[in-house]
Amino acid sequence: MAVRVDLNISLDGFATTTDQTPENPFGEDWGRLTAAYVGTRTFQARVFGKTSGEGTTGVDEKYAAAYFEGIGAEIMGAGMFGLHTFPDDPEWQGWWGDEPPFHCPVFVLTHRERPSIDFANGTSFHFISATPQEALDRALEAAGDQDVRVGGGATVARDFLAAGLVDRLHVAITPILTGDGIRLWDDLRGLETGYEVSSETAESGVVHLTFAR
Repeated sequence: MAVRVDLNISLDGFATTTDQTPENPFGEDWGRLTAAYVGTRTFQARVFGKTSGEGTTGVDEKYAAAYFEGIGAEIMGAGMFGLHTFPDDPEWQGWWGDEPPFHCPVFVLTHRERPSIDFANGTSFHFISATPQEALDRALEAAGDQDVRVGGGATVARDFLAAGLVDRLHVAITPILTGDGIRLWDDLRGLETGYEVSSETAESGVVHLTFAR
């Protein structure tokens, strides 16, 4: 089993954007940042439920498919689940609708612990207050012989990287400049030490950079 991180980042290293408005809560930059990933056949099927085969099938698709393979448990921050947007709503079940695309136990890091949520497709959300190592121990136990994915956001991923807990980091570097947000690489000088680093450029222009032990 392995601990994996997969993120989309901009050319200047930002994994989040800051151009959100009440009318456009994700912002235009987020759409640009994730366009190649969202356009893949795997994303269209796994997230939007479109199983007719639409979507791209090139290099971006290869990494999108790998994102979902072999995952036995997931760790994410409260922001990725959506608790920052709806902190006091006990009925809020996350951004992901009635069929979240995880199909495994998901451990949400938060200071606001709340009852777990179970979905019919095998996804369950468990809300915990824990250090990266404590959260990873729980996720590894739940994952069995499969991998654990640290899904994000950027601050959570950086915490796990700084603690030396990640076996494989894949970043899809989209050739846009966002200028602000949360940078993945801050305070991670020398991260490449101990990893084999490889890169592959997709037809979309996205560079897929992988750090693997």
